[in-house]
Amino acid sequence: MSRIIAGAAGGTTLYSVPGDGTRPTTDRVKEALFSRLESYDILQDARVLDLFAGSGALGVESASRGARSVDLVELADKAAATCRSNADLVSKVLGHSRVNVHRAKAETYLMRVPADVRWDLVFIDPPYALTEGELDAVLTPLAGHLAEGAVVVLERSTRSPEPVWPAGLERFSEKKYGETTLWFAEPAQGADADADADAEAEARPEQA
Repeated sequence: MSRIIAGAAGGTTLYSVPGDGTRPTTDRVKEALFSRLESYDILQDARVLDLFAGSGALGVESASRGARSVDLVELADKAAATCRSNADLVSKVLGHSRVNVHRAKAETYLMRVPADVRWDLVFIDPPYALTEGELDAVLTPLAGHLAEGAVVVLERSTRSPEPVWPAGLERFSEKKYGETTLWFAEPAQGADADADADAEAEARPEQA
């Protein structure tokens, strides 16, 4: 059983995906992750993208904590249906809809989204069996859809190597939780980056 941890819909019990086709983020990892994101002060009014969303638990948690909008992207029929159920559930608690569900492959969705769409926070929780090449096919188009100061959170097996970050993305932190490793990345500062933004850029705080 999964619940929303905190925020306006805190304590709400979420629907789970029937069967064994998904790997939900554990409550321990989710709690630690959102504690870190709260320290970054990135959740309030954020535009959030949840790729390989599963039940949509990370996305709806973000909505509960003040995200402006959430896009859940999931291809599997049962998981996408569960995303819709959880989106409706949270919308009823909040009194308005902030969560949109897209049944699509992650890379296809990113290739088709309008060029001017930008997200502040992105969750990527693919099956551990996803190859590095398949992961690159997601990260590469994503890099062009990140707002200034955005955070990308990628969940992988601890046995997997560090992802090969495409141009436009760079890692700034990682944290291991048993069999799970969370990789944190942000938009890379390119040669054409605004000079004032470069001068004001600061390293994000590390947490235990």
